[in-house]
Amino acid sequence: MAVIKEVKIDDEFISLGQFLKICDLISSGGEAKFFLKEHEVFVNEEKEDRRGRKLYENDLVKIDDEAFRICQ
Repeated sequence: MAVIKEVKIDDEFISLGQFLKICDLISSGGEAKFFLKEHEVFVNEEKEDRRGRKLYENDLVKIDDEAFRICQ
């Protein structure tokens, strides 16, 4: 498995769209819908295509060959 990168958040949760922007995978929130159609995104091993999906501390997000852990 690839190295898991930690993504620090300041709030209780963030949306998947916000996460994509924080990780510089998209440049604006409007691109999230298209990004999710073009890439395989999994949250805690479940395929996800909702940009509004809430991500909490310790959630594991996998995008293509990259893995990210949400932390506070």
